[in-house]
Amino acid sequence: MGRDPPVVTATPPRPAVDAPAGPDGGHVGVPARVLRAVPVPLALIAMIALAGVVLGRVYADPLLTRLTAGAAVGSVLVGVAARRLPSWLVAPLSVAALTGWTLLSLRLAASHAALPGGLGEVAADAARNAIPRLLTAMIPVEPAPDTVLVPVVAAWLTGLAAAEVALRAGRVLLGYLPPVLLYAGALYVVGPNAGPAVGPTVVFAAVAAVGLAVPAGRAAADPVAGLAPAVRAAVRLRLLAASAAGVTVVVALAALLAPVVAGQVDARPVDPRRYVEPPQVESLDENPLIRISGWALNPDQKLLDVRTEAGAADAGPPRIRLAVLSDYDGVTWRVGATYRNAGRILPAGEPAPGATTDPVRQEITVADLTGKLLPAVPTPREVTGARVAYDPATGTLIRPEGLAPGLRYTVASVRERPDMNLISTANVPAGDAVARVLRVADGAPEQLRRLATQLAEENGAPYARATAIADFLAEHYRVTADAPSGHAYPNLAFFLFGPRNGGGQRGTSEQFAASFAVLGRLAGLPTRVVVGFEPKADGPVRAADAYAWPEVLFEGVGWVPFDPMPRPDEQPRPVEEDFRPKPEDPPPSEVPAPTVEPTATPPAAAGPDRRRGPGGPGTPVLVGGGVGGLVLLFGGLLLVLAALRRNLTRTRLAQGDPGRRIAGAWRELTDALRLAGHRVGADLSAAEVAERARHALAEAHAAQVPTPHPASDGEVDELAGLLNQVAFATGTATPDQAERATTLATGYVAALRAARPGWRRLLWTVHPGPLRWRR
Repeated sequence: MGRDPPVVTATPPRPAVDAPAGPDGGHVGVPARVLRAVPVPLALIAMIALAGVVLGRVYADPLLTRLTAGAAVGSVLVGVAARRLPSWLVAPLSVAALTGWTLLSLRLAASHAALPGGLGEVAADAARNAIPRLLTAMIPVEPAPDTVLVPVVAAWLTGLAAAEVALRAGRVLLGYLPPVLLYAGALYVVGPNAGPAVGPTVVFAAVAAVGLAVPAGRAAADPVAGLAPAVRAAVRLRLLAASAAGVTVVVALAALLAPVVAGQVDARPVDPRRYVEPPQVESLDENPLIRISGWALNPDQKLLDVRTEAGAADAGPPRIRLAVLSDYDGVTWRVGATYRNAGRILPAGEPAPGATTDPVRQEITVADLTGKLLPAVPTPREVTGARVAYDPATGTLIRPEGLAPGLRYTVASVRERPDMNLISTANVPAGDAVARVLRVADGAPEQLRRLATQLAEENGAPYARATAIADFLAEHYRVTADAPSGHAYPNLAFFLFGPRNGGGQRGTSEQFAASFAVLGRLAGLPTRVVVGFEPKADGPVRAADAYAWPEVLFEGVGWVPFDPMPRPDEQPRPVEEDFRPKPEDPPPSEVPAPTVEPTATPPAAAGPDRRRGPGGPGTPVLVGGGVGGLVLLFGGLLLVLAALRRNLTRTRLAQGDPGRRIAGAWRELTDALRLAGHRVGADLSAAEVAERARHALAEAHAAQVPTPHPASDGEVDELAGLLNQVAFATGTATPDQAERATTLATGYVAALRAARPGWRRLLWTVHPGPLRWRR
C-alpha cells in the first residue's frame, strides 16, 4: 500500500508591524495611516495655542499668542518625530529645543519692547522677575521678556507631556489633561480683566472632541472574536451594561453640575492679581513740592526739552504734570503712590461725562531734571523710549532707574477738558472712597479753621467755595521767588497771617497751592496738589516754568484745576480787610473796671517817714543787678544752645540704623555749609553738594593761612557716595560705613569751622540754625 502524500498547509504571510490592518483584515495604505496619525497632534497643538489666545487677551498686542503657538507646534512636533526613539531620550531633546525657542522668544520680546542690553542680561532679568512681573504688571501687559517667559515655557512643557501620553502611550483622553490644565490656568490668570472667553472655550471643546472621534492608527480588534457563541453573548452583554452605566454616570454628573456651571456664567471671576503685592518702587521724589523754591531761585536752569508731535490746535499747549500729591500729614505733601511695572500701553479710563478729550503726543528730552518722576501731559496712555512704572490712582509715572540727561521718550496722552456748565452745580463726593483727599491732619491752626469756615459760610455750593478760596488767595497775597520754602501748618499760618513787613503774606506757588488745598479740605472739598510745568508746546522747559496748582474733585466731572495765583497787574489788599480773627480774650480796654463801693470817710494816706532810711536799694545796685542778671541769662542761653547742638550731633551720628546715621552725617555737612554762608538748595544732587563743599572749604582756607586742611576732596565725594548708596540701595549700608561717614563728616565740619575767624567759631557752636532748620 502506498503512503498518502503529506498534507501541506499554506501559512499566509504576517503583516508588517507598522502596517495596520483595515476592518476587513487588509493593510491600511499610507494616506489612511497619515490621516489617522495627524488629528491627535493637531488637536494638541490647537488646544495649547487656544490657551495662549485666552491669555493674550490681557496683552497689548498678539506677540504672546504667536510665541505660545510656536511653542505648541515645536513641542508636539518634537514628540511626533521622537516616537521611535527611547522614551528616556525624548525629554532631553525636547528641553534642548525648548531652550532655543525660549531664547528666540526673549530676543523677539526684547526687540519688540525696545529694551537695551544683551541676550544674556535680558534672559537673567526675565528669569528673576518673570512670575511677579506677570502677576503685577499693568493691564494691558506689555509683551516683554519677563512677561512672556512663563507662558512660553508652560506651553512647551504642556506639549511635551501631552505628546508623550497621547501619542507614545496611546492614551489620548489622558493626554488631554495637560492642555486642559494650561487652559484653565490661563482663564484663572486673566480673571475679570477680560470678557468671557466663550468662543475660545467652544473651539477648545470641539477640537478635543474631533481628536477623540478619529480612530487610532491601528484598527481595534474585536474583543469577542474567537470565543464560543455563548461566551461571546455574555461578554457583549457585560460590555453593553458597562457602557450603559458609564453613560448614566455622565448624564447624572451633567444634570448635577449643569445648574452650578450655568449659575457661574455671569459671576465675576476671582482676580489672582489681588493676592500679589506689586513691588514697591522707591522714589526720592515723594514730595517734589519742596523743589519749587529751589527752582524759583534758579529760573534759567533747563530741565526739559519738549516737542509736540500731535494735539488739538485750538486747545492751546497742554500742562506737563510731574506728580500728584494726595496725602498731607500737617508737615508735608506726598504722592503716596503704589507703582506697578507697566509697558508701553497704559490702562485707559473712561472720561467724565460731557468732557472734551484731545489727543496729545509729545517727545520729551530730559536735561537737568533729576529724580524718578517722569513728566507727561495728563492722562498718559502710551510711553515709548523708557520703561516706566505707573500709579493708576493718581496718574503718576516714574522711571525706576531714575532720570538721566539725554533720556528721550514719547508720551501719547488724552487731555480732558471738563464741561464748565456742569461744574457750577456739581456736588463733591464723600465717604471712604475719597477719605484720603478729605483728610485734615491734626494740629491745624485755629486761624486756618476760622478762615475756611468764613469762606464756606459765605459760599454754599462746592464750586463757589473753591472759587472763593482761590479769589481770596489771589487778592491778598504776593508771589516772590525768594520766599521761604515750606508748607507745614506753621509755614502756612505765617504765609496767610504773618505781618507783611516781616516776610508774611508772600510766597511761591508752593504756599498758594498748599494753602488752597488745606483750606479746601477744611471747607469740605476733596483736594490735592499737583506739581508740574507751565503749558509748553515746543522748546525748552526751564525752572521758571515749574509751579504747583490745586485741584478739586467734583461728582460727574472729575478733578478740576484752580488758579489761586495773584494777577500780575493787581496790588494785594490787606488781609485784615476781609478777615479779622476773633480774639480769644477781650482786649484790656474792653475789660470792665472793678466796682468799688464808696466809703463815708476815705482813709488818709500815710506820708513817708523821713526819719527812716531809704525804702529800697539805690540806683547803682539796681543797675548792677540787672546787668548781672542779663549776663547770667544770656550765658545760660548760650550753654543751653551748645548742649542742644551737641545732642543733635550725637543723635544724628550715633543713633539709628547705618542708613540713618549716614543721612545724619550728610545733614551735619550741609548744616556746616549753611553756617559758613553757603546754602544748599533742595534741588541739588549729592554730587553737586559735594562739589560746593569742596569749593567752600577751599575758599575758607584761601582766606586764612594757606595750610593743608584735613578734609580732602576724595573724602567729601566718598561721603556723597555713601549717601547715594543709602538712597538708591536701601538697607545695604553697614555699621562700618556709618562709622566712616561719621569720621568724614566730623573732619569736614572741623576743617570748615577752623577756617572761620575766632568770634565766628564761637558763634558756630551756639548758632540755633541747625535746631530749627528742616530735617
